[in-house]
Amino acid sequence: MSESSAQTVADVVASAATASAAGAAGSWRRATGIAGAALGVLAAGAAAGVAVERMTVGREVRRKARLALDAAGPYGTLRGTPGTAYADDGTELYYEVDEAEPDPGPDVSPRRRRLFGRKAPAPVTVVFCHGYCLGQDSWHFQRAALRGVVRSVYWDQRSHGRSGRGVAQTRDRVPVTIDQLGRDLKAVLDAAVPDGPVVLVGHSMGGMTVMALAAQYPELIRDRVVATAFVGSSSGRLGEVNFGLPVAGVNAVRRILPGVLRALGRQAELVEKGRRATADLFAGIIKRYSFAGREVDPSVERFAERMIESTPIDVVAEFYPAFTDHDKTEALACFRDLPVLVLAGVQDLVTPSEHSEAIAGLLPDAELVLVPDAGHLVMLEHPEVVTDRLADLLTRAGAVPAGATVSGYGTTSSTSSARGR
Repeated sequence: MSESSAQTVADVVASAATASAAGAAGSWRRATGIAGAALGVLAAGAAAGVAVERMTVGREVRRKARLALDAAGPYGTLRGTPGTAYADDGTELYYEVDEAEPDPGPDVSPRRRRLFGRKAPAPVTVVFCHGYCLGQDSWHFQRAALRGVVRSVYWDQRSHGRSGRGVAQTRDRVPVTIDQLGRDLKAVLDAAVPDGPVVLVGHSMGGMTVMALAAQYPELIRDRVVATAFVGSSSGRLGEVNFGLPVAGVNAVRRILPGVLRALGRQAELVEKGRRATADLFAGIIKRYSFAGREVDPSVERFAERMIESTPIDVVAEFYPAFTDHDKTEALACFRDLPVLVLAGVQDLVTPSEHSEAIAGLLPDAELVLVPDAGHLVMLEHPEVVTDRLADLLTRAGAVPAGATVSGYGTTSSTSSARGR
């Protein structure tokens, strides 16, 4: 993205803020419509560039294409046994459990039997924590590969997916904090995994949630957690991320973004209309900040769009400030004696791979995997790499047989590789 383009984005943000302050209804509607599209995804971890092909096809054709992809893509369709946990403020937290199968049975393919078959799976539960503006379905490929192999829990963070809106936020106007998300994870563990060993897997905000759990409940990590994976996450200093923008553009956005998001959150209905009206711009922005490669399955791209689009702008606004305050560097010490996987896309513009390298630097025995040609949603862009490394981690934790590999499960691009240490 050029500096002039970045300045244009900043100008759009500024115009939205000005319109809000002036209270001019007409200007507000125009500004929130544009800024809702441009900023909603910027705060969600997907912001700034428009895919050229979106600009060269008629709107009606693009609308029909989205509908076709929605109908054709199987992503996000896997379901488990539902459950509800309750956060300390009463927020309902939705989760699903996939139980391990004691015996794969005759209908399981020989390859799957060879890779994962066992008559007595280790009593380990893998808990998957999703990122900002996503949902439990973002783990679709990993869930498909591990289904029936090991007991797994997938949950939706407060105000995301099928979970309820944060009670403290809607009733008491209490800001969202990463610490609160850590307590939410504790509530899910108490409800879905009251005992037994646990493997914690977190993507982006989900990884921060795991760190917040450790900071507040170090004894739980010591007594029950047997392995951890941080995927595209960060232990702090997120306020320094430039999202791939030139200095002038990112400084302008940082200066006014918090105030504009608050204003947009107060006009959620108007902003949502603006996001729908500019769906094609929105899709290009999501693609730019979610994926790095050009060969991602279009139905996977559309799947990511749907998850991010479903996050209301007021939720985007509520969560955004929590990231600049996030610093859980000290909590990483709780994982020092555990098997740890740290994985990131080299071209991640939202939580740059340097943040993962910093995590691994504090955990000398961690496996660091950097995936070339991968963006922020690496588990959707290169699922075979992520799932394979998770299988290795689960093997080290005693949850799956030694030598397991999942390289054949879930490929959405023609090339994938990783480098690690």
